[in-house]
Amino acid sequence: MIKLIVTDIDGTIYNPEIGIKDSVKNSINNLVKNGINVVIATGRTYGSAKTVADKLGIKCPLICYQGGLINSYDGEILDAKYLNPEIAREIITDFRKRKIHLNAYVEDTLYVEDDDEYIKDYIGDKGIDYFKVDSFDELNFNKLNKLLAIQYDCEFIDNLILELRQKYPQIYVVKSYKYFCEIANKEATKGNAIKFLASKYGITTNEVLAIGDQNNDIEMIEMAGVGVAMGNGTEQIKEASDYITDTIENDGFVKAIDKFVWGKEV
Repeated sequence: MIKLIVTDIDGTIYNPEIGIKDSVKNSINNLVKNGINVVIATGRTYGSAKTVADKLGIKCPLICYQGGLINSYDGEILDAKYLNPEIAREIITDFRKRKIHLNAYVEDTLYVEDDDEYIKDYIGDKGIDYFKVDSFDELNFNKLNKLLAIQYDCEFIDNLILELRQKYPQIYVVKSYKYFCEIANKEATKGNAIKFLASKYGITTNEVLAIGDQNNDIEMIEMAGVGVAMGNGTEQIKEASDYITDTIENDGFVKAIDKFVWGKEV
């Protein structure tokens, strides 16, 4: 029996073209009314994730930064895993030379050195504030949630991920969108976050359904008893999943819930 639903946001229940559909909101509220916990898991900040929870009308724990930060709905830090400051500064120095755009997230606040097209496109309608600094060197990195590299070149991002994984096997490097390379603590994964919350709820991971669309969702759908990939997901997440649902445009989330929670034919 499924007792906990863990859902990604972008590409799973939300995209900029359609927002969050009423069918998704209704499905999630029906779960909550029937005593099934729903948790949001995202690479976003706590503030941005909370905005989505508010749009859904639920008060739930929020898995942020791929699992690097787990907050209660009200903002209490339940668990945190920070990126090593020395490694982060090495990467920053290298990326500056190569003119790779970087977002740095420190204590759940977004900082940039370059106030450019990348950050403006990234912010979009996410409801995130950001702060420009002359140099990341002026920031205290003791509570660094993650670094995010952005380049509008899919092949470049793929190669950058391979390069960083080889050079820094002690950190977590993953593609969360075709133009995004996420850099975080090795343990900061959505899969580990599911383990943490399952224990908190007093359930097993076999009683969890996780659903997502990108490679940063692979660990959580592998950890969950039922791992669902969106029809619009990457080939890698589809290969790792137990089930491939429909696309976000065609109510993939709702159809997965109907099938695995309510036992409906879809």
